[in-house]
Amino acid sequence: MNKENLHIADSEFNNARMKALRDSVFSILNPEKKEMLSFYDIKKLIKPKAEYYKGIHSVPIDKIVGSEGRYNDFTRAFLPKREHLRDRWRLINVAAIEDVYLPPIRLFRIGETYFVRDGNHRVSVARQRGQLEIDAEITEITSEIKLTPDMTILDLRKKVIAFELDRIRERTGLAEWVDFEKIKFTAPGSYEEILRHILGHQEYLKNGYSKTKLEQAAHSWFLTIYLPVIDIILNEKLIERFPERTEADLYLWVMKNWNELDDRYGPYPKIQKNGKLPVKFLFNRLTAGIRKRFRS
Repeated sequence: MNKENLHIADSEFNNARMKALRDSVFSILNPEKKEMLSFYDIKKLIKPKAEYYKGIHSVPIDKIVGSEGRYNDFTRAFLPKREHLRDRWRLINVAAIEDVYLPPIRLFRIGETYFVRDGNHRVSVARQRGQLEIDAEITEITSEIKLTPDMTILDLRKKVIAFELDRIRERTGLAEWVDFEKIKFTAPGSYEEILRHILGHQEYLKNGYSKTKLEQAAHSWFLTIYLPVIDIILNEKLIERFPERTEADLYLWVMKNWNELDDRYGPYPKIQKNGKLPVKFLFNRLTAGIRKRFRS
């Protein structure tokens, strides 16, 4: 190995590390813009439908924005963040300087975005050297959620939430019975949880009315369960303590922790036969439990 080339590679690694440090300083207010996407986090969010092997293709490097296992070691621009990456990084850089053949990297493709399965250091070196494309063995993952290279994890969460809202409105036909403008979430999966609440309420109502339709159950749930709990949350000004959360977020928290609140702060009355919540009693008992729970 040529010592001069090794020295050049070492110097270029230092430059890349300094760029990574500079980016981290200038992105303090919006760190997610420089944060590499985790393939597993993305896969969990989008719930892929299928995988297909697509063979070897030339891929634009600026569309590679995530990694399967090295998302903590590099920035979104594949600048090295850790000193322990030096040895491997500079050896690959020397190979590039000396025009040594390197095998194709391995990528996942989701929409217009690529994630590294194998070859993170090679992508990092290629970007640092100004290379525009790289040969890659591609496995394509299909999803109803479309990704683009400029997306942050926060952008994707918002897109998934919007997709889930559209799905529950269009596929269930509940938009005429439930005012979804009053139900806004900050976490994916919440609308599916709401649908389970409606289905559970439908089962409850069927005990007295065997032919209760989903639309009727949804309307009853919205008026007699959801809105009364939201009224309590607003009256107690709980939303002011959690400015990054919505009323609907807090509603789900209350419902998920109902049994724990019941155990810790005394028994709560069950839903009455007509499906209504005894709001006056809950206002006195439930809010006390919520306040104590959030302070603990």
